[in-house]
Amino acid sequence: MLKNRQVEMVEVGPRDGLQNESAIVSTADKAELIRRAIGYGARRIEVTSFVNPKKVPQLADAEDLVAMLPDREDVTYIGLVLNRRGAERALATGRIDELGAVCVTSDSFGIRNQGQTSDESLAAAMEIVALAKQAGRGGQITIATAFGCPFEGEVSIGRVVDMAKRAADAAPREIALADTIGVGVPAQVAEMVGRVRDAVGGLPVRVHFHNTRNTGLANVWAAVNEGAATVDASLGGLGGCPFAPGAAGNVPTEDVAYMLDRSGVATGLSLPDVVDAAAWFTDVMGRPLPAMVSRAPAFPA
Repeated sequence: MLKNRQVEMVEVGPRDGLQNESAIVSTADKAELIRRAIGYGARRIEVTSFVNPKKVPQLADAEDLVAMLPDREDVTYIGLVLNRRGAERALATGRIDELGAVCVTSDSFGIRNQGQTSDESLAAAMEIVALAKQAGRGGQITIATAFGCPFEGEVSIGRVVDMAKRAADAAPREIALADTIGVGVPAQVAEMVGRVRDAVGGLPVRVHFHNTRNTGLANVWAAVNEGAATVDASLGGLGGCPFAPGAAGNVPTEDVAYMLDRSGVATGLSLPDVVDAAAWFTDVMGRPLPAMVSRAPAFPA
C-alpha cells in the first residue's frame, strides 16, 4: 500500500540534465528551460551548480543564468555546491533559495569528484548546510553513490544509514539518496529508503535515480511506496555525471509524472505541459531524448 498519495517533484534538468553535455547550451535556452519548468508546475528546480568551470564547462555561466531567473516567491531555486567556495558563490547571487550539498559513500569516488574522502565530503556538506542557514537560506544533503560506486562496487546499506544519521545532525531540509550510476534495483531501494527514513528522525527522504540499467522508474515506484517524499527527475531524461564512468540519464520528468499520476499519486505537474516542454527541449538539443512518454501518443487522448 502506498504510504504517500502526494509526491514533490524536483526538476533537475537545468543542472544534472545538462552538465554532461559536450555541446554548450546557451544561457538563454537554460533560462527558457527553467521558465517552462515553472509553467508545467515545478516548484523546486535545481538550476545550476557552482563548481569549477574548467571541470564542468556547461555550467560556467552559473551567475549569469541565476541573474535571469524569474522572480517567483512560490519557486525554490536550488544551486548545487561541493565546497565552501561554491556555497559562497551561490549565496552571493542573492537569488539562490537553497544550497544542495553532496557527500559520497566511497573514498575513490569522492577524491575524483570532489577532491575529498567520503568522511571529508560529509563534513563539507554539513558545513554548507550551516552556511545556508546563517544566510537565511535552505540547505539539503545528498548522499551520492548510495546504491553503488563505479570504482569500489557494492555499497552497504549500513554505510548509507550511518552517513544519513550523521548528516541529519546538521538538520538539513531533507536527506537525498542518489543512484549516481544507475545500479540500484527496487528491493534495494525499498530497504534503503525504509531504513534511512527510520534513522533520520522524521526528516523527509528524497531520491535521485539514473536509468542506466532501465530500473529507474521501478526504483521511483519502490521509493514512493516506502514513503520517499520527493523525487528528482530531468525533462526528457537527459543527464549524467562527468566523473562517473557509464552513468546515463536521469529518470525523465514526463515518464515519472505519467506513472505517478496514473497511479493516483499527485505530483503537481501538468503532464501535457511537460510533454510540450520536452518537444521544445528536443529541438534545442538537436536529437531525440531518452524519455518515452513524450514520444508516445497521449493517453487518454
